[in-house]
Amino acid sequence: MGVGTYIAIYFIVWWVVIFAVLPFGVRSQHEDGAVEDGTEPGAPQQPMLLRKALATTVISAVLVLIFAWLVETDRLNSDMLPMPFPLYQAK
Repeated sequence: MGVGTYIAIYFIVWWVVIFAVLPFGVRSQHEDGAVEDGTEPGAPQQPMLLRKALATTVISAVLVLIFAWLVETDRLNSDMLPMPFPLYQAK
């Protein structure tokens, strides 16, 4: 696979991981007892978005590097995946 393919895979993995990481360590305003007027009581008190973005970047990079290593060393290839129809027709 080319570098562009791995970059595309990285961004897809990054978005999946960010949605998995966002709820970690979040306390709502209601839980802390500090609801500000005009805000949703379930809104996070301190979302720590920079820390979560950095964690997401590192986790995604590790996952894509493992995937790239598996593909490049031929430990994972398309022959291992079930296909609903044959890719190549014998003539």
